[in-house]
Amino acid sequence: MIKKFRITIFIIYLVCLSGVSFAGDRLLDIQEVKSEKGISAWLVEDHSLPIIALQFSFKQVGSALDSKENQGLAQLVSNTMDEGAGSYDSATFQKMLTDHNISLHFSAGRDNFGGRLKLLTKNKDMAFDMLRLALTAPRFDAEPVERMRAANLSRIRSSMADSGWKASRLMNDIAFSGHPYALNSGGTLTTLQTITAQDLHDFVKTRFSLENLRVGVMGDITPEELKTALDTIFGALPQNKALPVIQDLTVQNGGQTILYKQDIPQTMIEIMQPGIGRSHPDYYTGMVMNFILGSSGFGSRLTEEIREKRGLTYGINTAFYDLKHLQALTASTSTKNESAAEVLVLIDTEWRKMMDGMVSDKELANAKSYLIGSFPLSLSASDHIAALLLDLQLDDLPADYLDKRADRINAVTKEDIQALAKKLLTPDKLTIVLVGKPVDVAPTKIVDVLPNVE
Repeated sequence: MIKKFRITIFIIYLVCLSGVSFAGDRLLDIQEVKSEKGISAWLVEDHSLPIIALQFSFKQVGSALDSKENQGLAQLVSNTMDEGAGSYDSATFQKMLTDHNISLHFSAGRDNFGGRLKLLTKNKDMAFDMLRLALTAPRFDAEPVERMRAANLSRIRSSMADSGWKASRLMNDIAFSGHPYALNSGGTLTTLQTITAQDLHDFVKTRFSLENLRVGVMGDITPEELKTALDTIFGALPQNKALPVIQDLTVQNGGQTILYKQDIPQTMIEIMQPGIGRSHPDYYTGMVMNFILGSSGFGSRLTEEIREKRGLTYGINTAFYDLKHLQALTASTSTKNESAAEVLVLIDTEWRKMMDGMVSDKELANAKSYLIGSFPLSLSASDHIAALLLDLQLDDLPADYLDKRADRINAVTKEDIQALAKKLLTPDKLTIVLVGKPVDVAPTKIVDVLPNVE
């Protein structure tokens, strides 16, 4: 019965994907569209459902450009841009979105600032015009600004009770020391209080331009219709803006163990070291190596040694952290205070094992099978595909990048993994952050106050 159910679900899944455009050996038929005003977008056309998903981002205008005094500015802008625009106040604007089944959201990252729009095709004219208004004439009225300010302050106060959040916040400060990435992108209790509506307006006026715009679209729209939509939505934006230059960074304070003491039964552990990004020639080797080391959860070496064999944690995960100006490899877990020292030793051991010996044939085969076989799940919804199209552009990758993905994963060898591990992994220079009361751990520094919170 279970097997039959799984087969049925898989068939339904394939049917749902049947409307997506495929071309020859291409995974997705990505069309590069350019409007009359020269605005570009990547499109995957799909007329099987009357839905359009559009995602966009302005490159290198995210929270890394916020000053120390204005930490949280990009965050507050993202919270309030859909809270009224043009002649529509917050209540009216939100009601129009709801009444016409239009989903519009903005988000701020460290590097980029963007948004996502999802709509029924019949409502496209209204949806595109509302996005245009939000981008070019946001109101930033007092009531929604104060409401969102209060929500952000509440979020910070709530997060201060979360030891995992504290570990991440401290890691940002330690690993990104001296760089804008070290600041609190979500704002502090002090800086959020001082951001004005004029600051929000200035953000929009000084950071958005066509030069740094990237757009990904999936759904029920033709290239010609998209050209018109691009000019409608974005056509009034300036061609370019002079932006501050942010320097590249490598992970700071390698070899240091930083402790924030907290009277809790468990120790939160965050680890970071230099890593590689998507554009690196060894990226796919790194992807397979990371899967085997710790990103796969059950079946990974770290999970097997620390959770399955010894029961020292509920979970441990590794990941590549890829920003415009920094690439890192991270590990995150928690354990009883009494076993924190043992967990740190086990992590060090697995780092060194990856360097000193080759992975097994079974590990390699399992990693490749999962990484290739699971990828189509990311193509199961229109907004997922639009996001993927956008991500490729933000990373300056070609439209055929996905078509070569499986071959590049399959080409990874055991020798490749060991060679990369020897070059990349630095067990003696890990930046380690602990929150709790770990037993038998000698930190190089104890921090009494979390930075960029108050």
